[in-house]
Amino acid sequence: MVEVMIALLIFTISLLGLAGLQAASMRNNQSALLTSTAAQLASSMGERIRANPEGAAAGGYLADSSGGAVPDPPAADCYTGQCSPAQIAAIDTYEWLSAIANRLPSGSGKVTASGEIYTVTVTWRASGEAAGGGCNAPQGFTCLQMQVRL
Repeated sequence: MVEVMIALLIFTISLLGLAGLQAASMRNNQSALLTSTAAQLASSMGERIRANPEGAAAGGYLADSSGGAVPDPPAADCYTGQCSPAQIAAIDTYEWLSAIANRLPSGSGKVTASGEIYTVTVTWRASGEAAGGGCNAPQGFTCLQMQVRL
């Protein structure tokens, strides 16, 4: 009888350990998904900047939604008509900031420039993680930063 009780105790402890591993695995998978999404969004903006150097040179890609506000959609419709590089940059920026807000929890994006080098930063709320990514994320947030050269 004692042997059965000890075996049952060991079995119970093993199941609790497996449950803890499963919970940690799910947390890490969610974190990896958010980081992967942020990397894809940052890369997307980098490619948009490279594809429209005239719009970038005019400052059309400089944006900051860290205050939580996504700009209003531009009036131009570049899908059915012809647009200037500045209008294309405005649409690209709007679509990028909207994607960040929709795909990342409390997500925000920022693009700054120093000469021909553009810094693209994506920040999002990360539960239980320290700030990371090489940028100054507020407590409870993490970020990913990349640079693009024209």
